[in-house]
Amino acid sequence: MTIGVAVAVAVVVVGVGFFALYRPWHLRWGATGEEVGASMPGDEVVPRPSFNATRAVTIGARPEEIWPWMVQIGFGRAGWYSYDLLDNMGRHSAERVVPELQRIEVGDLVPLGPGENAGMRVKEFAPNTSILWWDEKNQLTTWAWALNTMPDGRTRLVTRVRSRSSWGHPTSAIWLLLVELADFPMMRKCLLGIKRRAELHPS
Repeated sequence: MTIGVAVAVAVVVVGVGFFALYRPWHLRWGATGEEVGASMPGDEVVPRPSFNATRAVTIGARPEEIWPWMVQIGFGRAGWYSYDLLDNMGRHSAERVVPELQRIEVGDLVPLGPGENAGMRVKEFAPNTSILWWDEKNQLTTWAWALNTMPDGRTRLVTRVRSRSSWGHPTSAIWLLLVELADFPMMRKCLLGIKRRAELHPS
């Protein structure tokens, strides 16, 4: 077998593994079938997404104890509770609720990285219940967060990212490639980071 053929076979094997096994798993990590099938704020904004990921985690805290950690999230704010070296330029994500970052209004920028408008905008929110961010300019991506109380007093934090590429916006294809490769590790770490903080610092 030549090197070229070996490389081609390896690419095919990796591709099949990614699309048949890894991708279906990470697109619904932690979420139940009911949560995956349920509607969430913003679904109607991106009706035919190329990327549609619903992830969830159970947190031993009430929604009002989790909400402050969600509100203050963002690059240059409280961070992403994830891999700070990669998504917060090495600055440690906050380990406390920051009072000055608790204000939230429709239209606020949630910074994803450095740059004046490098982020998503708050489209709508319901305190202690849900937040919806969106790519307001192109309307190709939404990111929803929901807090659902469980009968035993714990809370399900469910998040959904919906995105699609557009020929009118070539950079959207790059964005989709990035979320396909990097979204899950960062999102998993973020959800677990919120869980740890909310459970360690109940109000």
